[in-house]
Amino acid sequence: MERRNFISNFSLAGLSALLGTEIVFGGRMPGGYVPLGLQDPDPFTLFKKDSGMVVLNNKPWNMEARAHLLDDKVTPNKYMFIRNNGLIPENIDAAAWTLKVSGESALKPRTYTLQDLQRRFATHTYQLTLECGGNGRSEFDPPASGNQWTVGAVSCAEWTGVRLRDVLEDAGIRDNAVYIGYHAADLHLSRDPGKEPISRGVPIQKALQDETLLAFKMNGAEIPLAHGYPLRLVAGGWPASVSGKWLREISIRDRVHDGEKMGGSSYRVPCEPVAPGSEVKEADMCIIESMPVKSLITYPRTGVVLDKGQGLEVRGHAWAGEKEVAAVHYSMDFGASWNACRLEKPVNRLAWQHFSARLRFPARGYYEVWARATDSSGISQPMVLPGWNPKGYLNNACHRIAIKVA
Repeated sequence: MERRNFISNFSLAGLSALLGTEIVFGGRMPGGYVPLGLQDPDPFTLFKKDSGMVVLNNKPWNMEARAHLLDDKVTPNKYMFIRNNGLIPENIDAAAWTLKVSGESALKPRTYTLQDLQRRFATHTYQLTLECGGNGRSEFDPPASGNQWTVGAVSCAEWTGVRLRDVLEDAGIRDNAVYIGYHAADLHLSRDPGKEPISRGVPIQKALQDETLLAFKMNGAEIPLAHGYPLRLVAGGWPASVSGKWLREISIRDRVHDGEKMGGSSYRVPCEPVAPGSEVKEADMCIIESMPVKSLITYPRTGVVLDKGQGLEVRGHAWAGEKEVAAVHYSMDFGASWNACRLEKPVNRLAWQHFSARLRFPARGYYEVWARATDSSGISQPMVLPGWNPKGYLNNACHRIAIKVA
């Protein structure tokens, strides 16, 4: 019923677009009627996603890409993962949309329209890597609760907006500011207006970085609804949960933000390693900040079959949170030896980097190609699953694809 209500807000043209054809007698439909063909909507059509995407949940909507779909240097909407905690807002009126900046450490709390933001502040564009903190959760043993992401909850789109720093400074930042928190228009699954599905944030130092944006465009166009239209926060390199969508308010805090999913085990890992399956006290959990070094082979897709003597071009992306990737290596002998890949510099800070290598296989049979990235501090991906944690966060094990030589 919630999805039907969502669909009923579309115009006749919008309903036709969702169905992929004109509604011949559409002008005669009763007001608010949802065509039968959309009463259980196809999420791939609804969100303009490729049919190869994988739906993990529909309440709330969560979808991920398969590795080979992420081959573009700049991720298009059709391959971008969706991670929601609540219900997508309905009846958005961008012309009336406002953003409030407030909080204990705001000198001059202000409210801005979208037009204010676009006219009063300089616009900036960056490619920024966003990755769900639980990307790779499906590999943890014992299993961790939550959406069982494999490797496709990551993207690097081009985001356009104004710097959060410029807006915060316009509202005034007290010397005691330590954090910002966001508040958004998405609804709690219960539809209780008094409950926020998620309200996270970042330390003030991250909020003031050049690349932390209040974004109103993605890949040169309006942000798709599922990704935060008409305004969202984008803080690349950190878990994507800090990049709040459908942004309504920013709080400048004199303390660590205490919004929904900032406490307990949400987006936290044990401060010290623990045995798999252990219970960890909240006091012993630390908030996830910069994401760890990681890589993804995007071409070819796993399972490719080659003829003997046929070479193979392998390529993909690597990223390292706040750091730069210094090197990427590949192995075809299960990590016994490693060879360097060609690695491109990032387009800008916090964008993923592209790697490639040319491989030749010595004999017929089965192979695995493993990729391992190393960051600018000399830290490399683990070859197998890293330390266990209760919510299955930060799996940055080497990505692997299977190859057969016939």
